[in-house]
Amino acid sequence: MKRTKSYLRWIRLALLLLWVYAAVSKLQEVEVFYMQLLRQPLPVWLAPYLVWALPAMELIAAGLLVFRPSQAAGLWLSLGLLLLFSCYVGLAVLGVWQELPCACGGVLSQLGWGEHLVFNLLFTALAVCGLYLCKKQRRRGGIGRAASSGAAAYQSGGQ
Repeated sequence: MKRTKSYLRWIRLALLLLWVYAAVSKLQEVEVFYMQLLRQPLPVWLAPYLVWALPAMELIAAGLLVFRPSQAAGLWLSLGLLLLFSCYVGLAVLGVWQELPCACGGVLSQLGWGEHLVFNLLFTALAVCGLYLCKKQRRRGGIGRAASSGAAAYQSGGQ
């Protein structure tokens, strides 16, 4: 149980750092991020929304990962975002678009599409592992055991 908790804590920390870094780097250069969004194969009218929605979703995922009661929601949101980004990068790797700027921030914008896909898939695997460990932790102890022992105490008159 201790090992599961420890692994889960490290996974949550890695994803939290990823999302905070990604969001802050986009928000620090919001004009550049906006211009990159305009050059994506998306409807132009989406750019003003995505420029704020993507960093907001990344920060929400990070916030959910901070607290244990919301860790599963944070892991699910992380998985969803990573799958979305990985599909997009996968299409870029396949050459679906002629020339495509990376709308990523910071150091991630220096990666090639193939490297970026590997990076995303590694973090996707972390999110999946985190969800598995979260489920395993719940099954072993936490919520289920507390509820059943509470019911047993109630039935025995609290003794």
